[in-house]
Amino acid sequence: MTTSQALQLTAKAASAEAIAPTLVNQALPVPKDGEAVIEVFAAAVNPSDVKAALGAMPQAIWPRIPGRDFAGRVIAGPAEWLGQDVWGTGGDLGVTRDGTHARYLVLPQAALSRKPPAVSVAAAATVGVPFITANEGLRRAGLKGAGQTVLVLGANGKVGQAAVQLATRAGATVIGVDRGTSDYRGHSSSPITMFDSATPELAQRILEATDGRGADIAYNTVGSPYFELALSCLAVGGTQVLISTIERNVSFDILAFYRRNLQMLGVDSLKLTVTQCAQVLNDLLPGFNDGSLRAFDVDDATLIPLSEAGDAYRKVLSGSMDRVVLAPAGSASHA
Repeated sequence: MTTSQALQLTAKAASAEAIAPTLVNQALPVPKDGEAVIEVFAAAVNPSDVKAALGAMPQAIWPRIPGRDFAGRVIAGPAEWLGQDVWGTGGDLGVTRDGTHARYLVLPQAALSRKPPAVSVAAAATVGVPFITANEGLRRAGLKGAGQTVLVLGANGKVGQAAVQLATRAGATVIGVDRGTSDYRGHSSSPITMFDSATPELAQRILEATDGRGADIAYNTVGSPYFELALSCLAVGGTQVLISTIERNVSFDILAFYRRNLQMLGVDSLKLTVTQCAQVLNDLLPGFNDGSLRAFDVDDATLIPLSEAGDAYRKVLSGSMDRVVLAPAGSASHA
């Protein structure tokens, strides 16, 4: 029987320094009817993976294999999928079912999504959480495209970049804000207006950039630090999308909120299963095939072995802007 390795969390870590997933042997699984076994070539480490290790997910089942995003190849299961390169993510992966930080991953056939040929295995493993989260927020906020303005707060973060890509691809006008820079570092289908968050009278500058109308959607990837700014920059009937926060409590003017017909929308991608996420990735596939959407750059040579996962998790928790990707199969040079 073929045996490989997987990470395993047996209990929540007391602190970031204490995060030390155990390496355990993992036998090659035998799929049941309607299941597939994937050999995982690359698996990103997301902030939510680290939070899960710290016990921040009350629904988590212990012990379990962590990890949400992945790219790999189907090695057992339905004949039509054998040998196919696949990618994916899921809010249930690494939380209520074994995840992707392992050599092998078992999924239902409905959760399989073919990896776009133009995207490397390592880069494909970075797409899941950022693009699923960005897409869900923009979808629910009513992104249509031309004629709309989308304000992205934290535009150089991974979810921020994904939101910029999706909004510009749809034809919307995009304004970005980030800390310490007025340069956008990611891909977009059209130029975006970018502001440093320290810009004096920033709200006024953003409103001027919209000819005084405001943004139809303010995608707030950071939460409390940008909450008031996002509300003040919305057009009548606009929506602020929230996916995270630093402080749990904020105050705002309820009277102004309802008189301007504003909306707030919370998005938690953990609510989307691996099967639901596969459908979203299938819907986004044309964009990755034609280049209007791009995965995040990852150097295959810098992929991290499972044995160094503890350091990888701490790097993500420290706020690293780089995509941290594990190589459970030992190499990602399978594209």
